[in-house]
Amino acid sequence: MIHYLYCILLGYLVGTFNPSYLLALVHGVDIRKQGSGNAGASNALILFGKLRGVICALLDIGKTVLVIKLTARLFPSLTYSFAVTAVSCILGHIFPFYMKFRGGKGLACLGGAILAYNWRLFTVMLVAELLLALLTNYICFVPITASIAFPLIYRHLEQDMIGTLIFFIATTVILCKHNENIVRIKEGKEMRLSYLWDREKETERLKENYSNKD
Repeated sequence: MIHYLYCILLGYLVGTFNPSYLLALVHGVDIRKQGSGNAGASNALILFGKLRGVICALLDIGKTVLVIKLTARLFPSLTYSFAVTAVSCILGHIFPFYMKFRGGKGLACLGGAILAYNWRLFTVMLVAELLLALLTNYICFVPITASIAFPLIYRHLEQDMIGTLIFFIATTVILCKHNENIVRIKEGKEMRLSYLWDREKETERLKENYSNKD
């Protein structure tokens, strides 16, 4: 049991490292009060450009892979070290203690967990989710669907019900964190993916919807 506590602690602490939040601090702003209000790579992309946003996403993915590989090496006999460490890292990213438990929404960390599990599955899911984002024009559908799909795929491949239930803890939190996005979509106030290549048009649409409905 003590080894699982180490997995939880290591996963959580590594998860609290938030490159997007730290990047914003360097620029003198709190990322949670700018752009979409999310302390994650997607908001870093909106505020600081594509390159820095991608770097933040890669760092979030990398930290998750790193801590999963670390606990697997430290505790090779632990049956559920992968699931426990992965979920702890995701929750650390979402609820970092030094940010008053107001962090990101866990997408990149979930991606890191999938990558650590199987790079082929990561590639397939990445392509599928990118297509979904392009078809719907909303990035928020990616974490919603991926957080549901991965535990189900994991259950099918591993026949591991306990590990699957552990992953569904992260799924539940991620879905709750994205409920506000669904509300904004219904109100026409959610930023669309097309902001990345048509910023002026999307900004104008959002301004119009906020002025009409506020």
